[in-house]
Parts: sequence; C-alpha cells; structure tokens
Amino acid sequence: MRHPDYLTPSGDGTILAAFVQPRAARTALAGMHGTALKIKVAAPPVNGKANEVLRRFVADSLGLPPSRVELIAGAGSRHKRLRISGMAPEAVAEAFAKLP
Repeated sequence: MRHPDYLTPSGDGTILAAFVQPRAARTALAGMHGTALKIKVAAPPVNGKANEVLRRFVADSLGLPPSRVELIAGAGSRHKRLRISGMAPEAVAEAFAKLP
C-alpha cells in the first residue's frame, strides 16, 4: 500500500505534515490542505496550547501514548511536522482512514 503525500518514512517511524486550524468548534481531521493533512484544533494558538492539543489528538487517533508523537517543526506556524515513533506510514494512513 502506498502512503499519502502527507506522510514520510523516517527511521523507525513517520513524519506527518499537518496544516492546523486553531480555535475550531472541535478537534478533528478536516481533509487535505495542499499536500498536508488539515486538522482543526479546539484550542487557541497561545502558549503552545494548540500544539499540545494537536499532539495529543494525533496520539489518541493512532492509539499511541503522547510521548510517541513529537512536534519537530512549525511550533509558531499553521504548517507543522510531527514525528510519530514506531509506526510506519501505511499504519498511520490506515488508522486515520478509520476515523469519522
């Protein structure tokens, strides 16, 4: 299975390219934004709150502890990159495809 463009293999895991919309009504996947996965976050972009909600949402969506999802780029931007440890891109894509 080929993985989507927003996922890149990285060592023992995957890099996720995300476009984040803060202050949404609820935290959820919202389709694509260019080659990034669009994720709405129900938190303001203040003091890292939106980044933390994003990290926890991705971890919960994949059934992983939050410690296995790390924000590696874009802390102050809507365009972010997260490292997901111990999960191949195909497994990440499959887990996201099962979300409502």
